[in-house]
Amino acid sequence: MRLVVQGRAITVAHLTHIHRLTGGNTQFMQVGEFSYYLPTQSSDVEAVKAFCAEQQIDYALVPDAQRLSHFGLCVMDMDSTLISIECIDEIADMMQIKPQVSAVTEAAMRGELDFAESLKQRVALLKGLPEAALQRVVDERLKLNPGAKQWIAACKANNIKTMLVSGGFTFFADHVQQLLGLDYAVSNTLEIIDGKLTGNIVGDIVDAERKAQELLKLRDNLGLKADQTIAIGDGANDLKMMAVATVGVAYHAKPLVQAQATYALNFTGLDSVAALFTA
Repeated sequence: MRLVVQGRAITVAHLTHIHRLTGGNTQFMQVGEFSYYLPTQSSDVEAVKAFCAEQQIDYALVPDAQRLSHFGLCVMDMDSTLISIECIDEIADMMQIKPQVSAVTEAAMRGELDFAESLKQRVALLKGLPEAALQRVVDERLKLNPGAKQWIAACKANNIKTMLVSGGFTFFADHVQQLLGLDYAVSNTLEIIDGKLTGNIVGDIVDAERKAQELLKLRDNLGLKADQTIAIGDGANDLKMMAVATVGVAYHAKPLVQAQATYALNFTGLDSVAALFTA
């Protein structure tokens, strides 16, 4: 096993204390600017876990077999995972209804509302919005989360195929796919007639079940084994996708998601995913 600790707040004093808690004989190895790992035989590291949470350090206990070279597919959520915003909330802001829409988004991400139904409700509120508003969101507000480019570069360097699967919209998903050079992208399509949103979605909704199905379908098409897959997300609608992957990474996620994920990253960027599997 590898005990991996990561965070901009890490100091030598932190590493020394963690080393003492584990009673390890070997020293920490640095695998990134803010990332370190320690070989360990023990799975009893509750004291380390508690200390890291208190010090705002990301912690993970990673099996030795989990290396970047072993994986073949990474499937990722878009909103609040690859990018820093929830696109539908920013679209709603153009109509001065962001608080109402954001409240529904938050409830859905916490798992308190059915995602598909909540999406229909939110999109209906956007009826009449000019299509040009979508481009404004891209130009003015859409930003990649820290480390996104580095993580995708690590995937490419290790022949890991990448797919964005989003309950968001193709207008933004296609842009992010091109921006990062992702291999695949699946998302919802907003109906637009005469240059305005109708308040409807075209085709089947990409919900939690669909996300999981897309991962399994691509995994099988690529001829990969079940243990060669990674899924990264932040909301309740990512849980099924994360469950069918061997590794589920909760990125700055809701508590419900962190509790069910293989690993949780709360204080570092997406580039720290690579450090989990580097030794």
